[in-house]
Amino acid sequence: MTIRETSNVIPEVDFRDIDGLNQFVGRAWGEYSGELTVTQEMIDQFAALSGDHQWIHVDVERAARESPFGATIAQGFLLLCLLPRVRPPANLVIAGHQRVLNYGGETLRFLSPMIVNERLRARERTVSVQKHSKGTLVTTEIQMQSVNNEAVVLVYRLQLLYC
Repeated sequence: MTIRETSNVIPEVDFRDIDGLNQFVGRAWGEYSGELTVTQEMIDQFAALSGDHQWIHVDVERAARESPFGATIAQGFLLLCLLPRVRPPANLVIAGHQRVLNYGGETLRFLSPMIVNERLRARERTVSVQKHSKGTLVTTEIQMQSVNNEAVVLVYRLQLLYC
């Protein structure tokens, strides 16, 4: 097992070192990402792209009148799509691989609404490392949170295959 520290004091572990990578499983959450305000323009653009035009997302006046939130809310899948923009800072560098493949999601939960014009941030932790016939499968749990009310809005278990 070889764990090296990079210049930014972020541990670096070779993708083939299952024992070394497993040392990071179950550790505390990493640092939060920067913040991103979820705007009505984003919600409307996503509605146009996805076809999800439910009034609670796109009808500002009706949502102000009838929604229990007093405003529009972001589509759950919009939040998932914003993940690359609020990706948490790395607390581990997986090295030695030639490519990383998005293997899929193990679970996805939408826990609270993300109200328009609130700020979004994310944090991450490693939950499992498994040897795979084509490399190493790493599962991380990503938690997205509304900064304004500290509510967790999304929890996603992302699986990446390092080859």
